[in-house]
Amino acid sequence: MEDSIEMILQDYGRVLPTTRTHPLVSACTGALITGLYGVWSVFAMPGFRKIPVRLKVPYLPSSKDQTRNTMKLLEGRTGRLADLGSGDGRLVFAASSAGFHCTGFEINSILLVYTRCKAKWRGLPASQATFVKKDFWKTDFSKYNNVTAFLAPGVIETLGEKLVKELPDDASVIACRFPFSDWPHQLSAGSGLDQTWAYDMSTVRSSLRNVSSTAV
Repeated sequence: MEDSIEMILQDYGRVLPTTRTHPLVSACTGALITGLYGVWSVFAMPGFRKIPVRLKVPYLPSSKDQTRNTMKLLEGRTGRLADLGSGDGRLVFAASSAGFHCTGFEINSILLVYTRCKAKWRGLPASQATFVKKDFWKTDFSKYNNVTAFLAPGVIETLGEKLVKELPDDASVIACRFPFSDWPHQLSAGSGLDQTWAYDMSTVRSSLRNVSSTAV
């Protein structure tokens, strides 16, 4: 969203001259920028004060292609799925429709209300799709055999360390847009900003042990 605001400002600068700007144009532009920032703050900021700065990730909804690619990589799998930073819930709803028992982790109260209402409107039981206001950095994922994550590159490696410690060997991790740099991926789908990667935890652990032993 911040990138979008910057693009709007850049476009405005190219289209309209920066000198002799009409007062009404300036006022309208200021109101637009303030409104965009307000919308971004409402959706991205709630709950951030509870998360360390280095682990904060603003809300950015998955695209339809990202969701579709993620579901491709989940084909043939079943069980419990944790979506880390579930946002507007589109991935949870897609996965629950495919038979997964999903938990969406989200600390944004507004998004949480939205997804819970949407789940209720769809008639989804809590056993099939549930959304919790819980910091996933403080959650034990040992009971999940599927994890999906669309997070910023600055936190993806920290998440990797956590998942290696907690997930069972038969677990699959799906990363959207930003891969785990030191993990060997099993499969991938899509390209560019919509690309997703699937990782098998048993293979990941074996690879990391080999790297560690080689370094010694």
